[in-house]
This record gives sequence, structure tokens and C-alpha cells, in this order.
Amino acid sequence: MLRVGSSAARVACRNLVSSNMGVRFRLPLQKLHPLSRAIHHRYSGNGNPHRTPHRTAARYFTSMSRLPMRPSKPPPRSGGHRYQQQRNFWVASLAARLLRLRYILLGTAVGGGYTAKKTYEEWKDMLPDFSEYNWVIPDFVWELSDQIDLDKLAKALPEMEEIAKLLPDFEKIGENFTFLKSLLSSETSGDPALKATDSSAGAGHDASDKQYKKSSDKEKIDQLQEELLRTQLKYQRMLERLEKENKELRKVVLQKDDKGIHQRKVKKSLIDLYSEVLDILSDYDANYNTQDHLPRVVVVGDQSAGKTSVLEMIAQARIFPRGSGEMMTRSPVKVTLSEGPHHVARFKDSGREFDLTKEEDLAALRHEIELRMRKSVKEGQTVSSETISLSVKGPGIQRMVLVDLPGVISTVTAGMATDTKETIFSISKAYMQNPNAIILCIQDGSVDAERSIVTDLVSQMDPQGKRTIFVLTKVDLAEKNLASPSRIQQIVEGKLFPMKALGYFAVVTGKGSTGESIDAIKDYEEDFFQNSRLLRDGMLKAHQVTTKNLSLAVSDCFWKMVRESVEQQADVFKASRFNLETEWKNNYPRLRELDRNELFEKAKNEILDEVISLSQVTPQLWESILQKKLWERVSTHVIENIYLPAAQTMDSGTFNTTVDIKLKQWTDKQLPHKALEVAWETLQEEFARFMAEYKGKDQDDIFDKLKEAVKDESIKRHKWNERAMDSLRVIQHNALEDRSITDKPQWDAAIQFMEETLQSRLKDTESVIRDMVGPDWKQRWMNWINRTPEQHVRNETKNELDRLLKLHDDHTAYLANDEVTTVRKNLEGRGVEVDPVLIKDTWHQLYRRHFLQKALTHCNLCKRGFYYYQRHFVDSELECNDVVLFWRIQRMLVITANTLRQQLTNTEVRRLEKNVKEVLDDFGEDMEKKTQLITGRRVQLAEDLKKVREIQEKLEAFIEALHKEK
Repeated sequence: MLRVGSSAARVACRNLVSSNMGVRFRLPLQKLHPLSRAIHHRYSGNGNPHRTPHRTAARYFTSMSRLPMRPSKPPPRSGGHRYQQQRNFWVASLAARLLRLRYILLGTAVGGGYTAKKTYEEWKDMLPDFSEYNWVIPDFVWELSDQIDLDKLAKALPEMEEIAKLLPDFEKIGENFTFLKSLLSSETSGDPALKATDSSAGAGHDASDKQYKKSSDKEKIDQLQEELLRTQLKYQRMLERLEKENKELRKVVLQKDDKGIHQRKVKKSLIDLYSEVLDILSDYDANYNTQDHLPRVVVVGDQSAGKTSVLEMIAQARIFPRGSGEMMTRSPVKVTLSEGPHHVARFKDSGREFDLTKEEDLAALRHEIELRMRKSVKEGQTVSSETISLSVKGPGIQRMVLVDLPGVISTVTAGMATDTKETIFSISKAYMQNPNAIILCIQDGSVDAERSIVTDLVSQMDPQGKRTIFVLTKVDLAEKNLASPSRIQQIVEGKLFPMKALGYFAVVTGKGSTGESIDAIKDYEEDFFQNSRLLRDGMLKAHQVTTKNLSLAVSDCFWKMVRESVEQQADVFKASRFNLETEWKNNYPRLRELDRNELFEKAKNEILDEVISLSQVTPQLWESILQKKLWERVSTHVIENIYLPAAQTMDSGTFNTTVDIKLKQWTDKQLPHKALEVAWETLQEEFARFMAEYKGKDQDDIFDKLKEAVKDESIKRHKWNERAMDSLRVIQHNALEDRSITDKPQWDAAIQFMEETLQSRLKDTESVIRDMVGPDWKQRWMNWINRTPEQHVRNETKNELDRLLKLHDDHTAYLANDEVTTVRKNLEGRGVEVDPVLIKDTWHQLYRRHFLQKALTHCNLCKRGFYYYQRHFVDSELECNDVVLFWRIQRMLVITANTLRQQLTNTEVRRLEKNVKEVLDDFGEDMEKKTQLITGRRVQLAEDLKKVREIQEKLEAFIEALHKEK
């Protein structure tokens, strides 16, 4: 066995220590001492798999170091060599211990540094976050710090002596509380010795002394309460004075920025970002049940309970219209409150800012709100669900979003719609059923609580009272009128109503005068609660009174609700967006997501292109269409009222005279009007034709209703230039006055025009005669059709009159009375009873056919009569005055068509294009009109997609800003 202190053991231990310290000696196991091999075999982990060689060896080395060390005797023949080895061992041991001390120091230093850093971070987290107020001190303030008079700024702050004066006398308060404590203890525990003496003979004197002590103790208690109340009011005044000075300092800093020293981009505040989301949601209506559950403060109450006054106190301005006992809030008003350097208000859809420090701007703002309310109310209604959005900024205003709703009524009065009560209830429920909405329930304290309607409504929507804040208004009147002030205490403690609430507040909103300012109301409210026994007797707590405490509590509750729910709502809209995008991809994979406004712009461009196409119609086409339509319009008048009456006179001079007179009358009275009507109708038809042609060229049928409405409205608005009528009348009169046909082609064209006209009239006349007499024998045999009795009489009359015309080929246009009698008797002789009127009517059609046939024969003869006409030869057979008449009519048609074409292309087409643009602009500004004309699931889906994306983006921006503020 080797000794522990032997050199072999020391070598083995040194090898193990070196291996544990990271220094490995690569010696074969066979060359080690037997003790070393035993130690290696035992502690190398072979015996226990859970042990490691280094750990076990170190533990063994430690156990060995604890053994008593005996000085070894040097073996013989070793001498100084063995002493040198022993000294080397102690040197190595000392070096190992020093190395271990180094690691301990290093670890201590690292741990101490980490602990110091963690402590610093904890202290840093305990500091308040002033990032919310970074906007108060812009970047340029640090650059211009030399220009700011810091001494003057320091002087503006209150001195410590002044603050000390406001502090209470704590020694005196301590003495009073000591006295109060002793008084209470003496009342609760009595001394038996004193009780024994009380029953002695001097009981009367002690009783009087006790009564005196009780009265003095009560006076001291009252003094303590009054002193406590005065102390609270002193603190309140000090805080208000400091806030006022803080507002002034903020104004000074921000006014320097307004002077243009350093212009920087102003970021939207957190509350403005949130308000924009609510504005978009107010117009959002999706089919995926994505409801608006974002928080806002909903102000509800009975009519004339003081809702608007409470809201004005929170906004620190008299911004709402008011009336005595009548309904003033006719639609929801969303008010976004935020802090800013100037006290201003602005509508969401307007750029005008109302300065709330000026009375004229306040009056203008109230008038504008009243106008918007009345405009939102539809005809026959009293209230509206359309929301008016308003933002108010000012120093010291708490950030939140409030919605002032119409007051709840119990009875519909004269002048109101019959469904007013139900409509107000439905509007209130729609806002209160939002699970994240904070309900600010306003109760009038000056009336009996049993008359309240709104408390029952609120308890239905929030039975647990987890998001309701109860406000009792007009407490000054309530204290004055109520015989039992404890009733107010029951109300603010939630013991009188079955309704539950998060908190209860009592406020005073003025004396009821419309001319009171906000500062005057604040002073009155402060004076009232300072002198009120409700607060002095402990019926109301200090934190339950004044609108300032109310606004702080509502703001804290609002932001707490926002932080708890906004991310959940963002996830809901994210899921809704996914559903809408999936539906679009499945139903409209090849179409862009165009909303209603984008579709309207696309349709607008198409319609304007179609209108421009009118200017590409050739002049020849315009004149051809106008000439044809004008002749269709006036041909009946020319034949029936001019040509036939003149031609049936059988005299050349009479014919020309009659024609000239009738043409002059026609030109003065009817012809220009008819021509303008034809031109206007032609323009309409061509416009409609181009619209229809474009519709067939791969156009989107979603625009059909819009195009039809634009066309109808443009034509309705278009008025023809009436000044053109006078010039057109002169042109037509001159054209009809001309009788000189200059060449043979004009003569032939007039004859052709005359033949076509007479043949057309002849066909019409023969058709009338066939209808009068019924089918002939061939039709009767082929189609098995018989004549009616009236047709049989007509046919017999026709046969009799035809014989008369054959005997008198030059008969006049009218039958004489004796001729009518003769025809009648002849027919009666054949057993046909006929009326004289029927005879004349049949004669008119028969003579008309006979005359037109003769006129066509004469027209053929006149084809060779131009030579005689040009040389003014008089020949009864070739006197072609009727050809000249038709030439004059034809020339008038050509000249009129040319004149109308010039007016169309130069003036009316441009005016129509202008009207179309005006109609499109009007439709573009009328959202209701666009909703009616551009419809369909595709449009609604694109609208929902656009709004959901916009809401999601703004919510994400708001959440990011909210996290930064934290």
C-alpha cells in the first residue's frame, strides 16, 4: 500500500486535477502507478454509469485534501531530490488554489454586473411614461433652448412657500384625530369605577357635565369634517391653478411652432386614428355578420335630463343647440374629444374649424349642427339614425369618443311622427347592445326617480352593470326640493334603482340659463358642493362629484375597454376580409375589384365617348335623316291642306293663288316648330342609337340602368335654342317663294317626288276603300270571309257612285244635294237603306282615288313639259303647276335639313355633351343615386372588400400606436 503523501499518489492526483481543470496528460494507463489505475478504474464511471470521471475524481481529490497530512521521511538515497519534489507539490497546490480564486472573482463580477443591470431596468420601468406628452415639446425647442428664458419660466411656477401655505396643519389634525380616537374609545368601553360613582348621590351634576361633553364633542367632529372638506378644496384649487398654468405654457410652446420657426409633419393622434375607424364603421354594412363591437361612450337618458349639458361640460364648450322642453337632439352625434393647443371643433366632412373661445363661432357651430340634424331627418319622421361626426380639441380635454343619442320619451306629442318613441328605443338599443360600449346613463335628479324610463332600458342591455356609469344631474335642485336628502344617497349608492353600474356620480350643470359659460358653471358647481351638506354629511364621496371627476373616470374606463377589445375586433375583420376575398375569387376570377365609385368613373368615360361619337356623323347622313323625317311629319298637311284643295279648283290662277296663301300661313305658324321638333327628335334617336351600339360591343351590362338614366335626364334638361326659329322661318319662307326651276334634272326630280307622294297616298286611299266595302268575291271564296251588313251597304253605295263618276269624269269634289237624293233612291229601289252621311263619306274616298289617278296621269304627261315651262308656253294639257309646287316643297326640305344639320353639329351636339357631363357630375355627387343605378352582388362585394381592408389597415395602425404609447 502506498501512503497518501507518497510521490506516486501525488502524481496520480495531479493527473486527475489537471484533467478536471482542462489540462489533459495523454499517458497510457499501463504506465500509471497501480494506485492511479485503481482510482481511475473506480471513479472513471465504469462502476456507476451516472458518474463522470472528472466529477468523481475532483470529489475524490477533495476528500483526500481533508485527510491529515504527515510529513514524509525521505527514502534512503533520495536526499535533496525528494525535498525538491515535495516543495514542487506545494507550489502546484498553491497555484491551483489561486486559479480557483480567479474563477470565483470572475463569476462574482459577472453576476454583480447582471444584478446591477436588472436593478436599473426595474427602476427604469417604475418611472412614468412621458411619451404621451412628447407633442407638447417639439424638436425645435431643444434646438432653440438658448432663446427660451428659463428664469422667466421658473418664476412662473409656484413657490414652495405658496405650496406650503396650501398644506394643512398636520400637527393640529393629529391632535384632533387623537382626541377623536380617545372619544370613541371612551364611548365603546366604560370604567366600572366611574359607573359605580354614577349611581351615587352626585348623579345629577355628572349627567349635566356629560351632556356638555357630548355637545362639545359633536362640535369638534363637525369642525373636523369642515376642515377636511376645506383641505380637499384647497388641493382642488391648487391642482386647477397648476393645470391652468400648464395650459398657458403649452400654448406658448405650440404658438412658437405656429409662427413658422420650424415646420414639422404633425402625426395623427391616437384618438383621431380610432375615430376614423368608427367613422368608416358607421357606413359599413356587410353580409358576414361582422358587427361593430369597438368601444365608445354612449350617452343615454330621458329627454331634458341634461345629457347634452354633461357632454358640453366634458367638452368644455357650449356646442349643442338647446331649447326649453323640446327635442333638440334629433340624430346621434359622435364627438371625438382629444387634447390640443387650441380649443377648436371641426366636422368630419368639412375643413372649417370653429374657434370655441369665440361666441360667434360657437353660435355658428350650434346652427350648423341643428341644420345637419334637420337635413338628416327624412320627410314625415322626427328623428334619424344618421350619425353626425364632430371632433373637439382643447387643452386639458380627456381623450375619448362619445355618442350623444336622442332623449328617451314616454309619450309622442303633437308634431311628432307616430313611431318616434319606437325609433328612439331602436337607435338606443343598437348602440347599447355593443358589448364593449360604455353606457353613460344620465338621470335627472330634480324629478322623481320613479318617472325614469332610461334606467329600465339600460338594465335590460347591461343587467350586471359591468359597463354602465350612472350620472345624477341637477343635484342642486334635488337637494333643494327633496324633503329627504338620504334619497340622493340611495341613488348614488345604487340602492334605489334595480339597475347596476360600475360607478355613480353626482354633477351640477348650471342654473338652467342658456347664456351661462362653462367657467361660470364650473364655479357654480364647485361652490355648490363646497357648501352642500350632501358632501359635508358624508352622503356623497369627494370622488363622486363634479364633471371633472366624471370625465376622468369615463376616459379611464374607455381606454381600458379599448385596450381589452381592439385586437379581438381586428381579428374579426381579418377573418371577414378572408371570407370576402374568397367569394370574389370564386365568383369573379377575371374581374378587378372595382367599387361603386370606380365603376361609376368607368361608366362615365364610356358615356362621354358615346356622346363624342355624335360629332362623327357625316353631314350627308344628318341631312338625309332630317329630310326624310321632316317630310314624314309635314306630308299629310301638304297633301290634305294645300295640294288637294288647290288642285281641285280646276283653274291655274286659282291653284297658284291658293297655294301661295296656304304656304305663307303654314310657314308663319307651323313649319318652323315642326322642323325644330324633328331636329330634336333626330338628335335623341341618334344619341340612343349610339348608346345601344356601344352596349353590344362587349360592354358591361352593370351600367345599363345608369346609361338609361343619364340619357333620359340629359334629354330632359336639353332645351333647343329658340332663337334659331326666327332665322329658320325666314329661310323656309324664301325657299317656298322661289318658283324658278333652272334645269331639267331638278324638273325630273320634282316629278319623281310628286309621283312617289301621290302613289303613296293612292295606296292609302285604296286600302281605306277596301276596309269600307269588305273583301271582294275572290277573297270571300279563298278565305271563306263574308261581308258585314255595313260593308254590304258600303259596297252597294260604292257601285252606285262609281257609275256616277263614269258618267261625269270632270265632276267636282262635292256631291250636290239632288245627287245625294238620286243615289239614295236608287239604292232604296234595290232594297238598300242608306244614310246621306254614309253616301258623302263614301264619295269622299272614291273621288280622292279618282283624283289621284288623274293626277298621276297628268304627272306622266309633265315629264316632257319642261321645255314648255321654260318658255312660258300656255298649254292646258302641259300646264304643270302641281310639279312646280312639289319642287318648291322639295327645295324647302333640302334647305331646312341643311340648316338644321348646321345647328345640330355646331351647337346642339356640344350643348348635349355639356348636359351629359353635368348630369354625370350631379350623379357622381349623389351617393344615393349611384346606389340606385349601380347595383348587384358584384358591386356590394367590392364595396365590402374595400371597407373591410380600410378598417383593418386603420385598426392595425391604431393598435401599433397604442402599443407604442404603452
